Amino acid sequence: MITTWRWCLAFLLAAAACLGQSLAEFEKRVTEFTLDNGMHFIVLKRDPAPVVSFYAYVDAGAVNDPRGKTGLAHMFEHMVGKGTTRVGTTDWAREQEALEEVERIYDQIEEERRKGPRADRAKLEQLEARLRAAIEQANAYVKPNEYVRLFEVNGAVGFNAGTGSDYTVYFCSMPSNRLELWFLLVSEWMRRPVYREFYKERDVVREERRMRVESSPQGKLQEVLMATAFLAHPYRILVGWASDIENLRAQDAAEFHRTYYVPGNITIAIAGDVDAAEVKRLAERYFGRIPPGPQPPRVITEEPPQEGERRVVVESPAQPVLLIAYKRPDQRHPDDPVFDVLAGLLASGRTGLLYKELVRDKRIALAAGAVPAVPAAKYPSLFLLYSVPNAGHTVEENEKAVYEILERLKREPVEEAALARVKTKIRADLVRQLASNAGLARQLAFYHVNYGNWRTLFTGIEQIEAVTAGDVQRVARQYLNRKTRTVAHHVKPETPQTEEDRR
Repeated sequence: MITTWRWCLAFLLAAAACLGQSLAEFEKRVTEFTLDNGMHFIVLKRDPAPVVSFYAYVDAGAVNDPRGKTGLAHMFEHMVGKGTTRVGTTDWAREQEALEEVERIYDQIEEERRKGPRADRAKLEQLEARLRAAIEQANAYVKPNEYVRLFEVNGAVGFNAGTGSDYTVYFCSMPSNRLELWFLLVSEWMRRPVYREFYKERDVVREERRMRVESSPQGKLQEVLMATAFLAHPYRILVGWASDIENLRAQDAAEFHRTYYVPGNITIAIAGDVDAAEVKRLAERYFGRIPPGPQPPRVITEEPPQEGERRVVVESPAQPVLLIAYKRPDQRHPDDPVFDVLAGLLASGRTGLLYKELVRDKRIALAAGAVPAVPAAKYPSLFLLYSVPNAGHTVEENEKAVYEILERLKREPVEEAALARVKTKIRADLVRQLASNAGLARQLAFYHVNYGNWRTLFTGIEQIEAVTAGDVQRVARQYLNRKTRTVAHHVKPETPQTEEDRR
């Protein structure tokens, strides 16, 4: 009798194998084209239901934030729902005048602030009061959430956006008969975004930082880890710095848009019940009117070689956490799939080495795991290990146990059964991601932008399958060493000494 887990394993292997065998058939359903202005489209026809998923991928994220303006890429995630010159306003002509007045007053404030200690405080207070009144006047013309509601009343689900270190994405799913509406609304926003309620949303972004970092012991630790591991590369900034966010301007966003939201820097993947010829016609009609522009500047800052271990601690009365990060190459490096497998061996649920030894057997940790690339992988990044010490056990005890596991990986080849199990899980995870239109659109766009060809989505499986126990051992020896290691953890705050203790 075949056991349940073996049946599931066989099923997933069969599904993945079928996927690989049908690549030729899959290609027949994919149409690609590039508009004259440089915007690239990938269209996948699927007919199980009359719905379609859209995924717009802008090849710009937090690493592209200008110096002193961190958090700026994230602002566009908040701007997309604000609408256009025709949607989201009661009177665009008057609203535009009001928005321009806001910027004029802000310019005067900035000019006075540049005087430093010679700035006139009374004048600044007057200008700031005028600014608040001008913002309130501009907001009076806003029809809140009209842009998003227009999608939703036409059947859209999952309307959202996201910002990462390397990208900004916009996505939703809609009935197929609302195809042209999506092209109209999204192209209009990309062509002429309106920085409506910009300063209100700036406050929201600032509050997000407060919640994710300043009020979170784990968030603080992650931020300090990144700033310690990276000295030069913009990966060092987890989220925007508070002072930068508080001073972002709408005109900064407009300049960022002119630089990075050029058609040649945008890829749109569409999957579902669509006709490729109709998609191309609509793309040319709506997105084709966006003028081309020069490709954005590259991130040229390279992280200098790390010449020794770095350690940093964060005082916190909360549950301690241990983070151990090693420098690793980018996603195009031949060793990239090995890091995926290595992370799976260490942290593949309850079968992962970290869980089995630290949590289950020794019971010195409440949780332990690994992440193959942090914060992203477009540029050389970090291979991250983490552990949450159990009550009565220390960070030092957990750190020692982690290193013992890593040293064993360097000395002894992993068992073939464990290697096969991890590869199967990676394949299964991919199969699950490709089960929906939304998942397919997301992966097609990602692989096109990051690898130059969406087919890498499938050839990547072959690269995973090719990873050997020797590869795992070699990568562990080459990269997981003290010289390129950064360690961060919490420590309890020192108890204030009494006068008697100090004596």
